[in-house]
Amino acid sequence: MRGRPVKSTIRQNIIELLYYLGKGYGYQIAKIYNEIFPQVTQRSIYYHLRKGVLTREISVHKIEQEKGVYSWGQMVEKKYYHLGKNADPKDSERVKELVRKLVR
Repeated sequence: MRGRPVKSTIRQNIIELLYYLGKGYGYQIAKIYNEIFPQVTQRSIYYHLRKGVLTREISVHKIEQEKGVYSWGQMVEKKYYHLGKNADPKDSERVKELVRKLVR
């Protein structure tokens, strides 16, 4: 079979994070992910968020536009994600405690 496998460790870890966060946007998920799990690029996190939406493991909760001063302009679009209907989170005490410490 060609291409990337349907299952992914990175995507499963993102599902674990969303299970305890409830919802989160891409950059926030990437920051927390890299604190808890082995380092991955933001590009990889965003890829797996998009792929998770396609596989219905992750769904888009809402999209907000936020004003500010950024290097690319004055607006940023934040997509908030939460668990989709096909998500299968594993209840991990380690991840639960680390998310609680980082989100305070």
